Amino acid sequence: MQLIPVILSGGVGSRLWPVSREAHPKPFMTLPDGQNLIQKTFLRAAGLENVAEILTVTNRELLFKTEDEYRAINDVGLPQGYILEPFGRNTAAAVAVAALQLRRLYGTEALMLVLAADHLISKQVAFRNAVAEATQLASNGWLVTFGINPCYPETGFGYIEAAVDGALGNGLKVARFVEKPDLETAQAYIAAGNYYWNAGIFCFQVGSVIEEFKQHAPDVLEAVERTFESSRCSTASGYSCLALDVECFATVPNISIDYALMERSRKVATIPCDIGWSDIGSWSAVSELTPSDECGNRFDGEVVAYGAQNNFVTTENRLAALVGVENLLVVDTPDALLIAHKDHAQDVKHVVTRLKAEGHAAHMLHRTVHRPWGTYTTLEDGDRFKIKRIVVKPKASLSLQLHHHRSEHWIVVSGMAVVVNDEQELMLNTNESTFIRAGHKHRLRNPGVIDLVLIEVQSGEYLGEDDIVRIEDNYGRCDI
Repeated sequence: MQLIPVILSGGVGSRLWPVSREAHPKPFMTLPDGQNLIQKTFLRAAGLENVAEILTVTNRELLFKTEDEYRAINDVGLPQGYILEPFGRNTAAAVAVAALQLRRLYGTEALMLVLAADHLISKQVAFRNAVAEATQLASNGWLVTFGINPCYPETGFGYIEAAVDGALGNGLKVARFVEKPDLETAQAYIAAGNYYWNAGIFCFQVGSVIEEFKQHAPDVLEAVERTFESSRCSTASGYSCLALDVECFATVPNISIDYALMERSRKVATIPCDIGWSDIGSWSAVSELTPSDECGNRFDGEVVAYGAQNNFVTTENRLAALVGVENLLVVDTPDALLIAHKDHAQDVKHVVTRLKAEGHAAHMLHRTVHRPWGTYTTLEDGDRFKIKRIVVKPKASLSLQLHHHRSEHWIVVSGMAVVVNDEQELMLNTNESTFIRAGHKHRLRNPGVIDLVLIEVQSGEYLGEDDIVRIEDNYGRCDI
């Protein structure tokens, strides 16, 4: 029977700021081994048996970045599908629309395995065994969730209570789901022996989960069906992309799969497992991925410590030094520095809330911003000027665009560029430049086989990114 892993790539991961931001969320965080979480999730899914394709549900602004991350690791050319949300509507909507898409492509008997893009699983063999057990139950109509054997009384996770007399082969019938408990309650759960951490991993038969939506969350299913029928799907060999209709999707209830379905259905089972699962929900969890020194410090980057104990530091671009401090989390990025006590790791999200309320760009963007054609990095931002480093991928092209309030000077550092500047088209080589006046239609293209790198100097009264009028675009972002 065909198995389709469905990767849900949503959410911001605000507790992992300043690395995780809205335009560069948690799944794209690079871990100490060089891979990021979404790549690890893809590879984990690709290693399962009978996989027909991998379907990813994500925000439409993250499509091209996701494709780039998969392309770097998908050596076997596994087919890929995408469902693009214009904005988040929680996990019930994502699961429902994925089920409708898979029913159209594979029929009602296909199995879907729902995975979060930002979790870490270290025990791959145990994971594959748990999936095999889950697919057996799902093939018989059960909605299967993965229950993690709890190691300690964690108060930050939801729990699954298994029915005491509910054995289903290697699985257990679920009695109920319970919210994040206080410490005393969590200790009681551990002592009881039939409670498991809710990992947010699910396995369903496509037809079964749709029928359960009809019975327990018809409002969700009806709104998703309207959205599905109004949405545009493009296909190619080994590739599909369903872009959800904005107006219809806005009518979908914002509710999780747990509340909408799992807590209401009587056909829910769990597979108890020990798969080395972590939701990487805070900098304390991230720190555990780096070995500690004799003083309990964990360092990722160039760090010098004297009289410092039990600290975690990650720094990319500069030397960090710690003297006589304990139990700190230090996260250094080019444009933001986080210093927090380990006991307050969960409170980082409040910083993000404040930045967002104040309209500060640091909640949304890094200094380096990814675009479908490559990246740009803001090197300096002053009064009436801004300097950027632009990298354009081979054969890629920026949109044909104009700016009302700024002029631009482009200097090629490496590679070659084809530039449209109003009615003129010219070729620029290394150390050559051109000037784009405000109001001129212009475009930048890399005709070569290596990255094009250039320096852009902007000048004008207003330098905001919203002063872009796109006339033609290869990535569907036209304004006129």
